[in-house]
Amino acid sequence: MTNILRAVTERYGAIARSGGGCGCGSGGCTGTEDPISANLYSTDDTAVLPPEALAASLGCGNPTALIDLKPGERVLDLGSGGGIDVLLSARRVGPAGKVYGIDATDDMLALARENQRKAGVGNVEFIKGTIEAIPLPDGSVDVIISNCVINLSADKDAALREAFRVLRPGGRFAVSDVVAHTDVSDALRRDMALWVGCISGALRDSEYIDKLRTAGFEGVSLETWREYEFSEGRFSSAFIRAVKPGPRACCGPECCQ
Repeated sequence: MTNILRAVTERYGAIARSGGGCGCGSGGCTGTEDPISANLYSTDDTAVLPPEALAASLGCGNPTALIDLKPGERVLDLGSGGGIDVLLSARRVGPAGKVYGIDATDDMLALARENQRKAGVGNVEFIKGTIEAIPLPDGSVDVIISNCVINLSADKDAALREAFRVLRPGGRFAVSDVVAHTDVSDALRRDMALWVGCISGALRDSEYIDKLRTAGFEGVSLETWREYEFSEGRFSSAFIRAVKPGPRACCGPECCQ
């Protein structure tokens, strides 16, 4: 786990320092032709963002488009990177809401905070930490989003348990991530270059669903969006949604005590 975290933070720290670069994908930098990361945001979204935030967008989808964020809600972005999804979410929840971004990479946090300053968005807080040990209290957020980050985790069960923990009862989970549709070999799992490129660490689609249910989530769905084949196998970007169960209705006499 330590080796994977080190490889991920080194890769994405270098991208933050250089002002942009390649995130997901197995074939290196291919700019706007990248099959995973190209053309994810609408012109309405990009018009309100600093160019640096867009340049550092390294995801596989637009999680802010997966869910109807409401004014006043509290949102957590797992692996917030340069801050693009945090800033977009902050506009949707309004000044009465709050959006947290968690990232393990100091250079990405510095870039995100600078992008926040340039965007003039105040209802945002970027915090250092890992998604396997989120430094927020139980039940402290209404919505969790993430953009091609959970696949980078070396302990996805811990990451999903933590997501469940910090959500309030009835809270929503809506992420974009890379999933595998063929088995990922042990040799491929050990390839750090492909792990930080969002390939080696990708879960099988059915396994992703099973892990969310094991963590306690209900209403789990996985919708394939972009599909692509690499020499390593068949993968896709997917929209993954789930809900933390809310309080159960009480039907016994103890309800009236």
